[in-house]
Amino acid sequence: MPYLPDHDAVDDEDLVLEVIAAHPLASLVTHDGTTPDVDLLPLLAERTEHGIELIGHVARANPLWTSGRHEGSSLAVFRVADHYISPTWYPSKAQHHRTVPTWNYVVVHAWGPLEVHDDPRWVRAAVARLTNHMEAGREEPWRVGMAPREYTEEQLRQIVGVRIPVERMTAKFKVSAHKSDADRLGARDGVAADGPGPGAGSNRDLLVEWMSQPPQRG
Repeated sequence: MPYLPDHDAVDDEDLVLEVIAAHPLASLVTHDGTTPDVDLLPLLAERTEHGIELIGHVARANPLWTSGRHEGSSLAVFRVADHYISPTWYPSKAQHHRTVPTWNYVVVHAWGPLEVHDDPRWVRAAVARLTNHMEAGREEPWRVGMAPREYTEEQLRQIVGVRIPVERMTAKFKVSAHKSDADRLGARDGVAADGPGPGAGSNRDLLVEWMSQPPQRG
């Protein structure tokens, strides 16, 4: 993330991990030395004695995991929430008209080398942990052991595990934190009341919550 103003930066690691846990679908950017590529896959963020790591899996048919297809560092992008911001939502517009459109969003970037794990026991454990995380809170959570053993083993043979030990992680909460309270809350109310259209992003309620109380402002 080459552009990260101080007023958009969030350094609270616990909060960032909570965000990833609630929004685990990542755009995983890899590079073969010539061309970048991107895959969508859920990644489980775990804190270990060695630091933070991301755990997931890809289809065996996906060339992502093969040698030479993930040179150097990979980048996991967790896009959490976003919405267009109209200049008309700022109360200050009526005073001086010095307002312009922008786009607010919350995103987490995590970099690290992609490791491949093709051991059946490792893959099964990773799938079980990810499944347990996704099924948590359901009245009747599904568990890997509920499927017939032979079926589960066949399905596990069709995937390959991946692990990314995180070397660097940044979180950008572009939620009008640098604006006056009046303009920030005016933009928040605009997002909350906005209807469908090209500016309608994702997870509007979550963005409204963070615009109400930007975490980087304490």
